[in-house]
Amino acid sequence: MNVESFLEEKALLVDKVIEKYIPRKFAKDSVLFKIAPPVYSYNLETIDKSIADPIWDILDRGGKRWRPALFLLICEALGKNEEYCVDFAAIPEVIHNGTLVIDDIEDSSELRRGKPCTYKLYGLDISVNVGNAMYYMPLLALMTKEAKLSAEVCCGVYEVYVQEMINLSLGQAMDIAWHRGLANADNISEEDYLQMCAYKTGTLARMAAKIAAVVSDADKNLVDKLGRFAESIGVAFQMQDDILDLTGQEFAKKKGGVGQDITEGKRTLMVIYTLKNACETDKKRLIEILNMHTKDQKLRDEAIMLMQKYQAIKHTAKTAEKIVADSWKEVEPLLPTFKAKEKIKMFSEFLIKRNM
Repeated sequence: MNVESFLEEKALLVDKVIEKYIPRKFAKDSVLFKIAPPVYSYNLETIDKSIADPIWDILDRGGKRWRPALFLLICEALGKNEEYCVDFAAIPEVIHNGTLVIDDIEDSSELRRGKPCTYKLYGLDISVNVGNAMYYMPLLALMTKEAKLSAEVCCGVYEVYVQEMINLSLGQAMDIAWHRGLANADNISEEDYLQMCAYKTGTLARMAAKIAAVVSDADKNLVDKLGRFAESIGVAFQMQDDILDLTGQEFAKKKGGVGQDITEGKRTLMVIYTLKNACETDKKRLIEILNMHTKDQKLRDEAIMLMQKYQAIKHTAKTAEKIVADSWKEVEPLLPTFKAKEKIKMFSEFLIKRNM
């Protein structure tokens, strides 16, 4: 399987599904209004300008759509055809993009995928509302007559959704507290960081895998194991993002420059590992730069050199590979076919070794 081609193919498919539930221009026969028709009037232009336009602005910027792609791979591995599963694959993807809109506000970011952040274009009020709307609107896929899910399966999907949305908020809370210098931010352990990632970046991967398993009628043990494996991919994906922020020129350009996480004062695994192993002088200097929230590239480069000095980037890459390999050992014996196993393994390896 060519993973890049697979991702491109599924991204087009998933975008069509998203457009089915969140159209670029709302009409009276849109799915939303079929499920919950308005009592008084259809304010189509208002909804287009304040919901559809900003949502499709962020969606059209791209992104790998790897969570729905993973969703579809798991459904395939468990014997479900794509037509049955694809509408539900959009759920974690729309939520993910909603978190980007909200994250950019919370981080006071300037750019997202090479363009001004949503709140810079549409304002704080519309952007907060849009981010929140994106947490709920993809669930319309569960409410249509075409969904054909049993009450038990629907209940299972909603349970996964609620659990993971709570986890998402916990992860964001930890991340914000640390990069704002709260909660003893300079003595965070690697385990603390991994838990934050499991809550934050791991959550939507875990949601995708668990919902895929639930709609494919998997037993609870397999649902949990697939969720844990997907979580490890999400955590490793975040680590690779952190590495690319410091080392990937093209990747970093879309975020506003190399070392944007340093400007935000983020306590990445590389920062944590450096603080644990550095001499007192280097430790104090790295903390000082992080607490400046500086945009000065010379200072950001100095912080990067300190992390390189203590092999923190190499340590992070090895850690990412290990957590995915360990969780794969747990789930691999439970998957039914060799072909499906190979596809999922190749997919996970691609995500944690990418350079963009």
